[in-house]
Amino acid sequence: MQKNIILLILTTILFTSCATKKNDIKPLEVVEKVTQKERMEKVSFAQIKGFFEDDLNYALEVFKKDCQKSKRFEELKTVCEKAQYTTDGAMFFVSNFIPYKLYDNNSNDEGTITGYYEPLLYGSLKKTSRYKYPVYKIPKNLITSDNASLKGYKSTGKLVGKNIVPYDTRKDIELNPNNKNFESIAYVDDKIDLFFLQVQGSGKIKLDTGEIINVGYSGQNGRPYTSIGRYFIDNEIIKREDISVQTIKEALLKNPSKIDDILNLNESYVFFQVSNQGATGALNTVLTPKRNIAVDRSYIQLGTPVFLSTQNPITKEPINQVMVAADVGGAIKGEIRADFFWGFGDEAYNYAGRMKEKGKMYILKPKY
Repeated sequence: MQKNIILLILTTILFTSCATKKNDIKPLEVVEKVTQKERMEKVSFAQIKGFFEDDLNYALEVFKKDCQKSKRFEELKTVCEKAQYTTDGAMFFVSNFIPYKLYDNNSNDEGTITGYYEPLLYGSLKKTSRYKYPVYKIPKNLITSDNASLKGYKSTGKLVGKNIVPYDTRKDIELNPNNKNFESIAYVDDKIDLFFLQVQGSGKIKLDTGEIINVGYSGQNGRPYTSIGRYFIDNEIIKREDISVQTIKEALLKNPSKIDDILNLNESYVFFQVSNQGATGALNTVLTPKRNIAVDRSYIQLGTPVFLSTQNPITKEPINQVMVAADVGGAIKGEIRADFFWGFGDEAYNYAGRMKEKGKMYILKPKY
C-alpha cells in the first residue's frame, strides 16, 4: 500500500509539473531558490514612510485576531503570545519585529497590488429556470497532496485507473453537469457573477427564501489561473488602463455568444463550502476589510504582518499601513505581490474591481 501511495504522489508531481500557474491550491511549479540577501533589505521602522502615522493599535488588534490560527506556526508562536498582553501597537511592533524591504529577482522594489472583495449573488437551493448555475462543493474524486520537495505547493488531480492525472478544466466541468462526483451548495442566476465569485474566493448568496448564506473557498481543480482581462486587452476590446471587473463584465454582456469561450480561457475552477462566518481567508480567519491581504505564501508566511505602501485606485490617496497576510490567490505570485481585501458591498466592489496599483512591501519578521 505504501509503495502504491508513493507511486501515486510521484505521478501527480509528473503531471502537475507540466502545468504553467485568489484563492486556490496552486499547481506544482518550480520556484528558484534564492537567499534572503537577494530578496530582502533590513531597514529601520523610521525608514518606512508612514509607519508611525498608521493606526498601529488597530493593526495590533487585527494581528491578534489572526494569531488565533497563526500561533501554530513556530516562527509566530512567541510574538502571538506576547501580543495578547499589550494594547500599544507601536511599542509592540517596534519591540518584537525587524522590518525588511522586499525586492523581486530583478532587484525592483515595486510590485503589483490588486484588490478583492466579498460579492453578493442571488440563488436558490433548487435548480430552476432562473437559478441554474451550480455553486459546487469540492468534488468527491479530487485528490490533493502536499509536495514534499517544494514547500507551499500542492499537487491536485484525480485517480484514473492506477494513475493520478490532472483534474478537469473549467470547460470539462461546465460540459458535464450530471457528473456524480459533484454536489451543489446552491444555484445562482448569473454565470458571470459566479465566475467572479471564484476569482474572489468567498461571498454571500441571497436565496429566494430571503436567507443569506456565506460561502468560502474549499478547493481548486489544480489548473493554472489565467486572467481573462488579457483577452480583452489583446483583442483591443478594453484598453489596458481601463481593465477592471466592471469593464470586463460590460464587455461580456455585449458579446453573449462568446461568454463561455472567454470564461473557459481560465481553466482554474474553485469549489466552495458553506461558512458560518463572513469572508474567510486561507489562514481560516475572518478577513478584516482594508487590513488583510492575500500573498504568495511561498515567500510570505500566512499570519505575518506586512507594511504596505500603495494608493487608493480611485482617489489616488496614499495607503501606508500594516496589513496581515491571511489569504492566498491563484494570481498572487511573487514577493512583491498582494491582493488587498476591501470587504463587502458596492464600495468594496468599486475599489477592488479597479485596483491595480504599484506598491512596496515590507515584511515584519519576528525577532525571536
